[in-house]
Amino acid sequence: MPKLYRADAVILKRIESREADDILTLYTLEGKLRVVARGARRSVSKLGGHIEPLTHSRMQLAQGNNLDIVTQSQTLESFLPLRSDLWCISYALYIAEMVDRFTDEGEANPHLFKLLLDTLRWLCRAPNRELPIRYFELHLPGHLGYKPELQQCVSCNMPIQRTTNFFSASGGGVLCPRCRDKEPVLRPLSLNGLRVLRFLQRSDCSTASRLRMNHELSLELGQLLQGYTRHILEQDVKSARWIDHLKKGVSGEQD
Repeated sequence: MPKLYRADAVILKRIESREADDILTLYTLEGKLRVVARGARRSVSKLGGHIEPLTHSRMQLAQGNNLDIVTQSQTLESFLPLRSDLWCISYALYIAEMVDRFTDEGEANPHLFKLLLDTLRWLCRAPNRELPIRYFELHLPGHLGYKPELQQCVSCNMPIQRTTNFFSASGGGVLCPRCRDKEPVLRPLSLNGLRVLRFLQRSDCSTASRLRMNHELSLELGQLLQGYTRHILEQDVKSARWIDHLKKGVSGEQD
């Protein structure tokens, strides 16, 4: 790698370091990268607004001894609609945390980079905020080798029939009713839920955005996909707990 190089990056996280420096976690076409922005919190710094979390920026970086150094940054997309809505920013931070938790540094994944950008753009304009999140939760594991099996039973390999089936996080896909007793922890998967998952799995963002999904179905699929995420990561995603807290607050107000 040359001493100076450029990278288009989505900033996943920004943490204060010593003096006025910040440590940034980026996701780029070349994979995840941790860098340092020297003097970023000084009032005279030109980096300032170009290195905010959930910003798509074009950066110039210099090789460093421990972390590479941001020398220039230009904002390509700021995703402003996300920042004026508590739900949107919460979902966007959830997306960023998921990418951070699922990936290791230096492992290039252009498909995941595209998924991250497409989902943030979709979230900015979506009338139904939960649909892009369900799409992201389904496709993120798929781009990392954990694509759930939705066409045939993960136990007996028979085609899945049009009935209520079950989803096995440990098995990585759908179980037919005949095999349900072979797994200790399962989630029921309705016929409509299976149809929507299959549609989302084979669709790009533009096609998927035409789908109309009610809250009850989104809740079913959210619980299923988040359970799958927890199984893969072997721990909870912190920002998912915050979103659950927001939902309980809204439910309490309605009650």
